[in-house]
Amino acid sequence: MIRSPRTKDGARVGITDTTFRDAHQSLFATRMRTEHMLELAAYLDRVGFYSMEVWGGATFDTCLRYLGEDPWERLRLLRQVLVNTPMQMLLRGQNLVGYKPYADDVVDAFVDKMVELGIDIVRIFDALNDVRNIERAALAVKNAGAHFQGTISYTVSPVHTIDGYVKYARQLKDIGADSICVKDMAGILAPYPAEELVRRLVAEVGLPIQVHCHYTSGMASMSYIKSIEAGATVVDCSTSTVALGSSQPPSESLIVALAGSEYDTRLDVRQIRPASAILRNIIENTPEYSDLIAPVRVNTDVLVYQIPGGMISNLRAQLKQMNAENRIEEILAEVPKVRDEMGYPPLVTPMSQIVGTQATFNVIQGERYKTISNEVRAYIRGEYGRPPGEINPELKRNAIGDQTPTTRRPGDGLEPGMPAAREGVREFGGTEEDAISYALFPNEAKKYLA
Repeated sequence: MIRSPRTKDGARVGITDTTFRDAHQSLFATRMRTEHMLELAAYLDRVGFYSMEVWGGATFDTCLRYLGEDPWERLRLLRQVLVNTPMQMLLRGQNLVGYKPYADDVVDAFVDKMVELGIDIVRIFDALNDVRNIERAALAVKNAGAHFQGTISYTVSPVHTIDGYVKYARQLKDIGADSICVKDMAGILAPYPAEELVRRLVAEVGLPIQVHCHYTSGMASMSYIKSIEAGATVVDCSTSTVALGSSQPPSESLIVALAGSEYDTRLDVRQIRPASAILRNIIENTPEYSDLIAPVRVNTDVLVYQIPGGMISNLRAQLKQMNAENRIEEILAEVPKVRDEMGYPPLVTPMSQIVGTQATFNVIQGERYKTISNEVRAYIRGEYGRPPGEINPELKRNAIGDQTPTTRRPGDGLEPGMPAAREGVREFGGTEEDAISYALFPNEAKKYLA
């Protein structure tokens, strides 16, 4: 049964809890195990959240790649416990939960299965704010009967404006969006621009507005207050144990800040305390979490390099494995230079990884663009969608020579993926869920099934 999202007892402002998805993705590289989620899920389910973000983003491939878990089974188990709260997930448009565009039949199969297993709200974004990359997933979500939340990937650059974001939100409404999310993945949405953007979206688009911010720069709570005053009806927070830093603001603090005002959430912070205490104990006694967990502090450098919360923790973990953790500041300083030369793509998956990897090559190899990644070349060829701005001519020439970038929708021209995926899992007696996993991540799925 699809659960309709609603605020608690008619309150004007709702909270989406991100503990099971973006919070641990941002603070300890998406490594929270399903068994630990289940220890506190029932407590969070009683709070009265507008929704809980429990799936999508990097959680899918991390289950297969690092945790030896089945992401579909996680979804099924959480649905059994979360009986009162709508379950929400983050979808990367045509890229689904991967890092490249997938064929339309894979999109359809993925969406049908996740809604069947319990997803109620689907937040769909595209890293380039190219609506063509969202259309097919949006259609699949609507056909499956779930709530389609169209998403603006917010960034700051010479080519991004509030006028442009409002125009894009109208495009999302035209393809069936039930609500609009302003996704501030890097924590750079300042309070007064947030107020202006939300006010205009409310007035000119006419859909409910949700705001998602990371606390990295220290501005998120202030931006939430101004967004709420401008008409936002839902904001994203996490349990305080995994809040702040590159995660979201803590639910408890916002609940108390709004209490007694016209924006009262009508939630009781005391109902969150058991989950917060259990999670704190789990983290303190799980070495694989404590070894990865990022320092929970404000880092205003993000206002320059704009790397999203989830990528910071993963980049730090990867550099640690390379014994190059001491180079992180150089790499972060290189990121805005590469982004500029690539036409200012918003730094959200997969563009954050593409730009971040190229910046890492440039620093570690000691020569800029000595190696140009295949993903950068594909981006410049237009295979990820329309670049927001002009690409540096020299970089373009070095990457693709005289080739003319494509203007077609990235999903067009891709051969159907599900027939081969179903054949690929046959030897393991694989289910339809396994086949979808194989279509997305064949190597990881095959290793898991074996």
